[in-house]
Amino acid sequence: MSINIPQALERLCYRYPSMLVDAVLEHEPGRRLVAVRNVTVNEEFFPGHFPGAPLLPAVLMVESLSQAAAILVRDQDATAQTRVYLRGVNGAKFRRQVVPGDRLRLEITLSRRRGAIAFAQAAAYAGEQLATECELVLGIVADPTQIHPSAIVHPGASIGAGTYVGPHASIGPNVVIGPNCRIGASAVIDGWTEIGEGTEVYPFASIGLAPQDLKYKGEPTRLVIGAHNVFREFVTIHRGTAGGGGITEIGHHNVFMAYVHVAHDCHVGNHTIFGNMATLGGHVHVEDYANISAGSGVHQFCRVGRYAFIGGYSVVTKDALPYARTVGNRARIYGLNTIGLIRRGFTTDTITRLKRSFRYLLQSKLNTSAALHQIEADDTLACPDVQYLVDFIRRSERGVILKRASRRSEDLPSDD
Repeated sequence: MSINIPQALERLCYRYPSMLVDAVLEHEPGRRLVAVRNVTVNEEFFPGHFPGAPLLPAVLMVESLSQAAAILVRDQDATAQTRVYLRGVNGAKFRRQVVPGDRLRLEITLSRRRGAIAFAQAAAYAGEQLATECELVLGIVADPTQIHPSAIVHPGASIGAGTYVGPHASIGPNVVIGPNCRIGASAVIDGWTEIGEGTEVYPFASIGLAPQDLKYKGEPTRLVIGAHNVFREFVTIHRGTAGGGGITEIGHHNVFMAYVHVAHDCHVGNHTIFGNMATLGGHVHVEDYANISAGSGVHQFCRVGRYAFIGGYSVVTKDALPYARTVGNRARIYGLNTIGLIRRGFTTDTITRLKRSFRYLLQSKLNTSAALHQIEADDTLACPDVQYLVDFIRRSERGVILKRASRRSEDLPSDD
């Protein structure tokens, strides 16, 4: 069982006089939990309850059940920054006295949840005998913001509930950080920057600082970051410029490994992965589920299509096709990113249609316009993903990478 009971019970608001759960026997996350509580004679309350005939107080029986329920309720939350407290007890029945030497089996089943209130059916057994049963009403609250004393947070900054700000971090006056984020030691967040819920900023990352553009004169441009992103050590993300639309945007559920740089006015979609030291020049668009491997650079104003895979240490100076493997300096195309598409749940039929479309683009002797016409004229290729590929090429302003790799290089892996 992977549950750290002391750590879990630290989030229970009411737990005096001690932790009353000793072990977890069964655990179905978000549904059911079975724990044990060993009742020993040396516990501090027994001498007064009752002298000569020690008896576990009913209130501590309920407390034991509440602590077990708290572990289960917190499984449903995406963040550890929540606390659980007992709001009420319905229909409690105490059917057997509990005395030193008993080993209580605590069974908790979540019945329903309404917003910040959860209801759990609870029962305690001493051996085979039912000792207590009741319905617990549990409140769930977000922790207040935790800011390390050495952190420098401007009074004008907005920090969401449950967010932790680490030692020596610096947060500027126009920063808005959502709930349940984690800002690491010595990270810097400045400028007109918004960061969504559940985002992690690791130590020494630099988020929202002025762009590296000589035309920038201090305008109040913005950086908007969605929810549940990860920025590892020494990542740099710059806000936009007035000439580029005034905003740098990053979507949700992206991973930026160490030393990644995203320049001004870039637009990054959702579920992307950037390897160590990957770099985007200004005004780059990276679409959903793209993977840009370690050390690769994307030239300003280029686009990287969705589900694209850019191999390690590649130099991309034109638009990188969606669904494809693009690798090299200067980058060339290595065909369809088959392994990556399978991992993302694409059907065999869709992958086959994309493969045949790429044959028109890469292996036929047709020019790009003629190849696109043939793809659209072939009814057996019709599907949304093929149409997106065609539209991506037609919308390109810098041109797309369609130069094939030599046969000697075609054994390169896809996105392992």
